[in-house]
Amino acid sequence: MIVVTLLLCLNSCSATKRYTNWNSTSYSSRFDFEKEKPLETTDGTASYYGKRFHGRKTASGEIFDMHGLSASHKTYPMGTSIRVTNKKNGKSVTLKINDRMPLRNKRLIDISYGAAKELDMIKSGLAKVKVEVLEWGKEK
Repeated sequence: MIVVTLLLCLNSCSATKRYTNWNSTSYSSRFDFEKEKPLETTDGTASYYGKRFHGRKTASGEIFDMHGLSASHKTYPMGTSIRVTNKKNGKSVTLKINDRMPLRNKRLIDISYGAAKELDMIKSGLAKVKVEVLEWGKEK
């Protein structure tokens, strides 16, 4: 019994030692969207939507959560990761495209209530924004 315990202790110590000098970039910093160079940048007007659509299916098939961080766009593929920056106050948020907005709409993007809160645009309802594509999604 003592031999088994001793072997387990030595084995766990050697495994720990093996990784102490492991010098690689962490997964999260390699995919840190705040530092990623955008694939495309567009300026326009954003609006937000919430209660009326809360709990309904989006175009991607997901259930819309008004408190979550998501957006709808006219043409971007579903699952596209974007960074939206409020040009008035500089606040930004990273979102995922999971819904479609009407083609005739003059706005660039519709964002969830949760995202609008992050951008501090609840009171105004609309905001001039910069939209940066960080990663293209795969259309279903």
